[in-house]
Amino acid sequence: MRVLVAEDKPAMADLLTRALRRDGHSVVVTYDGKEALELGRFGDCDIILLDLMLPRMDGFTIIQTLRAERRSIPTLIISARDDMKDIVRGLDLGADDYLTKPFALDVLLARVRALCRRLPQSFTVNLIFEDVELDVSTHELRRNGNISPLTRTEFALMELLMRRASSIVPHDALIETGWGCGADVNESTLYVFISMLRTKIGDPQYLHTVRSIGYSLRK
Repeated sequence: MRVLVAEDKPAMADLLTRALRRDGHSVVVTYDGKEALELGRFGDCDIILLDLMLPRMDGFTIIQTLRAERRSIPTLIISARDDMKDIVRGLDLGADDYLTKPFALDVLLARVRALCRRLPQSFTVNLIFEDVELDVSTHELRRNGNISPLTRTEFALMELLMRRASSIVPHDALIETGWGCGADVNESTLYVFISMLRTKIGDPQYLHTVRSIGYSLRK
């Protein structure tokens, strides 16, 4: 599953990310409430792990907004707020589960797996933009009959760029996706990987540099 982790503490977000990836999930991380709402709306995530105390927008508002818009993405609230009123409020607003901090990682992962079992089963769908296809099962990039295998990092970067095609993806979001939260990776390293992706696509004009901000996949 593709899991959105909305958590404002970098150390906790990194811990969750590593645990989820070991359990076989792909992970998108945000520390900001408003970005969490947008990713919940348009980020193609299967499950949300949602902290309540987020900057710019709290978790209660996020889950209330998503449910008001009839977005049914399964959501597990993870919060240090253990008052019964908060738990009842979160569940009444539409959260599927509520886990109070501190918690055992095994318990968290079991609850995530339980939410996964509730999701409708579907066939894997490859990502396509113009004449570029990303095979999500084999991690191959295809264009004009050419097939290029991608490394784990290249695939993670390309998947994010294709899911957000035509939008600008910030450097930080790409680095977190490719190397994990808190990784000691700079923009020069990211540029090298973007250059390799341009080579494998076969047309450097697909991946646009947005100076001082990030990159965008567009024609």
